[in-house]
Amino acid sequence: MIRPYLPLNNLRAFEAAARHLSFTNAAIELRVTPAALSHQVKALEERLGLPLFHRLPRGLALTDEGQAMLPVLRRAFDEVAAMLERLGGSGAVVSVGAVGTFAVAWLLPRLSAFTKAHPKIDLRLSTNNNRVDIAEEGLDYAIRFGDGAWHGVEAEPLLDAPVTALCTPEIAARLTSPDALFAETLLRSYRADDWTCWFAAAGLQAPVLRGPVFDSSRVMVDAALQGAGVALAPHALFAEELNARRLVQPFDTEADIGRYWLTRLKSKTPSSEMTAFRDWLMAQAGPPERS
Repeated sequence: MIRPYLPLNNLRAFEAAARHLSFTNAAIELRVTPAALSHQVKALEERLGLPLFHRLPRGLALTDEGQAMLPVLRRAFDEVAAMLERLGGSGAVVSVGAVGTFAVAWLLPRLSAFTKAHPKIDLRLSTNNNRVDIAEEGLDYAIRFGDGAWHGVEAEPLLDAPVTALCTPEIAARLTSPDALFAETLLRSYRADDWTCWFAAAGLQAPVLRGPVFDSSRVMVDAALQGAGVALAPHALFAEELNARRLVQPFDTEADIGRYWLTRLKSKTPSSEMTAFRDWLMAQAGPPERS
């Protein structure tokens, strides 16, 4: 079969824009300007003699012709990527954004195992304080803390993370009951109701909260380790400090305010490398304790 000239750059631009339904987000993924990407899509439409998108005031919608083209191009690009992988090309990249506390306390100690199992995957990790835009940052996955209800993403439960009071043994020695915390400095996260939820779980009304506020549980716990006060954080992420008795959990009370989730854009078809990372991560975390 003699094939006509294939405008690959234009087809790639259309496929990305159709997945995101956004020229801006597609341009970020392909590392071009939105104007350049829009021009490439327009050139493809002119070549075909028909529109592939409805340009709406608040975004894009695919025409019937665009809807017909998208799955064909997805399959074709996926098959090309898979063939390049089988032929032993350079390692594919998987970009992951993660909450800093989770990245430092849980993920980093396990990364060498992933590298050994998947030496051809170039894992790129960035950290955040739970505020992340997967499309804008060009991420394949984001590991977040919360309830799993984020618009436009698939969210899989990864790790339960109830929070509990954590402090030095010296402070713990004077905490005979939860209400003794009223006399202590309570270190706080950017989630304003964490301590309120914990005191409710302990059967108490929270006091008026004053004290330092942190955008990272990791930094908050570091402050607790230096005797600055009592932190409220997921004990599962600080097992090393607890086992070494540098930190103490003075009470059994826990507050369930969220869990860690693995999220990706619904519009993004996972590559084989993404699936490999996802499967490895889920195996490391084990089955969630609750549904």
